[in-house]
Amino acid sequence: MEFGVNFFPVVDPERKSAADYYEESLRLVDLAEELGYEHVQIVEHYGSPYGGYSPDPVAFLAAAAARTERIRLATGAVIAAFTHPVKLAASLAMLDNLSRGRLDVGFGRAFLPDEFEAFGVSIEESRDRFDDGVAACLELWTGEQTVFEGAVHRFGPFTGYPRPYQRPHPPVFVASATSPDSCAAAGRAGHNLQVVPSVTSREGLRDMIEGYRRARAEAGHPGGGRVQVKYTCYLSEDRELALSDARAQEENYVARMADAVASWAHTRSSQYPGYEKFVEKARAYDFDKALADGKVLAGTPGDVVEQVARVAGEYGGDLCVSLQFNPGHLPYERAARAMGLFAREVAPSFTGMPRTRREPVPATA
Repeated sequence: MEFGVNFFPVVDPERKSAADYYEESLRLVDLAEELGYEHVQIVEHYGSPYGGYSPDPVAFLAAAAARTERIRLATGAVIAAFTHPVKLAASLAMLDNLSRGRLDVGFGRAFLPDEFEAFGVSIEESRDRFDDGVAACLELWTGEQTVFEGAVHRFGPFTGYPRPYQRPHPPVFVASATSPDSCAAAGRAGHNLQVVPSVTSREGLRDMIEGYRRARAEAGHPGGGRVQVKYTCYLSEDRELALSDARAQEENYVARMADAVASWAHTRSSQYPGYEKFVEKARAYDFDKALADGKVLAGTPGDVVEQVARVAGEYGGDLCVSLQFNPGHLPYERAARAMGLFAREVAPSFTGMPRTRREPVPATA
């Protein structure tokens, strides 16, 4: 098992400024490097307290790259639908060079109707734009005088610059919220996978991961691929403090998510079957049930060791678990303390931290 750190800002601007959030998060990046975590990653969202402090993962990760030497930098995920692939491929390749080959690229489809509306993009083009974005980036990273003919994007001949530092290109991950079809497609394509337990059942998540691995094997790709599972983590020697923090911050997260997904109450899309249930799920949220169902990690180090062992038993011991320690408005000091406790008292039960760096293959090789 590998462990990394993720950032999903669900922050009320009246309670914490953007500048303070970035400063605190980058201090946690420094700590993650020191403690031997495998990666740091950040999301892409717009226009609300639900992730809106992170409109540009590349900018945040460039700042992280300048402060670190070893830790990998992951987008979790960039939204291909909202950026032309020529620009997206170039900015990601630039980050890969700035970090000397430490970039992992997670691509996502987006799922909030309000974001599609803000960009003037039809939600019914979601899948086509995602497929075009991933395919075009791969061609621009590896080809010469690329002529691209996609469902939405057409361009060329055009050669992408700069070339990525890693050859033939950075590792590619596909982010999926609830779709087994998306997971299977990622497996068939030979990509890696990012999933989030908080928005699906344990059985549903198991089916998604198993479907990914099965499709990857049937397509003949070597190895099992990398599966990254994201959790919030609240950790303290004081169980009551950890659970109190978890309850408050998870309820804040769900309240902000409920606002962000509210437009699904009157939106229907063939691209997102069943997503109208997000509104109902948010309203029915119960923290105690979420904790019992393994959707959040919280408690003492001993408690969290048991919870991670359960994750490994259900989804496989070869996972990369990505942990958010500073959700919502948790004070920096408690997030930093939890990150250290996890590295010292939880992770060694599953893997030897610090881990050996995966050396990238440079473009000059």
